[in-house]
Amino acid sequence: MLVTSSLSILALVVASAAQDLGVPLSWRKFSDSRSKAEHISIAQAGIDQLTPQLDASTAQFNGIGYWQAGNVISAMANQDHFAGMTTNKAIVLNTLNTAFSKYQNFDQFGFNDDALWWATAAYYAFRAYGDTNALNQAIATWQHVSQFAIADGGRVSGKSFTVPATCNGITMTGAVFWRPTADDQGVNSITTGLFLTLSAFLATTSSDVKYKNAAIASANWIKNQNMNSAGLVLDSVNGHDCSRPNDWLFTYNNGKYIEGLAVLADVTGDQQWYSLLANLVNNAVKTNTWEGSDGIITEGASPNENNDGVGFKAVFIRGLNEAFVRTTNRGLNILIHSYIDVQYNALLDLASNGNTYSSAWHGPPQGFTAWGQLAALDVLVSAISANT
Repeated sequence: MLVTSSLSILALVVASAAQDLGVPLSWRKFSDSRSKAEHISIAQAGIDQLTPQLDASTAQFNGIGYWQAGNVISAMANQDHFAGMTTNKAIVLNTLNTAFSKYQNFDQFGFNDDALWWATAAYYAFRAYGDTNALNQAIATWQHVSQFAIADGGRVSGKSFTVPATCNGITMTGAVFWRPTADDQGVNSITTGLFLTLSAFLATTSSDVKYKNAAIASANWIKNQNMNSAGLVLDSVNGHDCSRPNDWLFTYNNGKYIEGLAVLADVTGDQQWYSLLANLVNNAVKTNTWEGSDGIITEGASPNENNDGVGFKAVFIRGLNEAFVRTTNRGLNILIHSYIDVQYNALLDLASNGNTYSSAWHGPPQGFTAWGQLAALDVLVSAISANT
């Protein structure tokens, strides 16, 4: 079990100075001494609070949206994967089968990112249980969405407008359109990051180079086209006129890119992805955009109503945890472990009401909400591996 004291963290700060991977000593409670069995129990108890909200006939959870429901299924599958159990297997596989049969390619509302959230959940289910049906669902959805990934020369299927080969002198190859509708011009980091991540995961299961090549193209697009001067991932670009509608920064864009880079680095062995991964993690966990000096994430604190932003930070933590379990960089490993534990201790100390959690991680605790529980699950699950 990895238990990091303040003294060992201080030593890491000195040792990692050249890489700037030191853990800020202003962070609140960046270690945890619970056993693996305790972490598993706490996470499962959090999941069990949400499962009664599942309508098995529609694959929907009361109180949260469709893409968010896919993220609950992801957390449940990852809980079993990291715990080495099959506690959630029946619910996970049955819900995936229902969603895939009711909504073609997991796309209920005409959004490629919705389809990819669920397809990635299907991959997690394959990883946790070895279920080839879930893998085939992920592959079929990848194949569907791949037609909306921009190829060399601005080539893409299903769009009624011209797509430039470059924007601002930088290739658009690898970007993925947010929606499959013919007239929608938006490309964004979350859809592209999801496609990158699923492509990289599928590359671990197949010798077909199309998955690896797709992952590399999407990783390059985000790196070259959609990161700001602070080394954080931006949100969106117009895929027709190259305009940038905003400079939004969200945790989930960075978290999904981190997850994809972590897998891609292992798939390719290419040092550039390991280096970019370390730099991005370092930037993302130390920015003041979504946290204060205590390190606790403030984004998506919404005690009274659900919104898309509530679930963003869960995706961020999931991506960090994937990087944690894959990295051999000791400084990066401890930085991620410490950051996850900051959020974990905040949830348990400041935002918990028994086994339910507020979406405001500074607290105060409140009664059960499906969206608060959704936001907490990936932190609870990630604490299993981040402290092992």
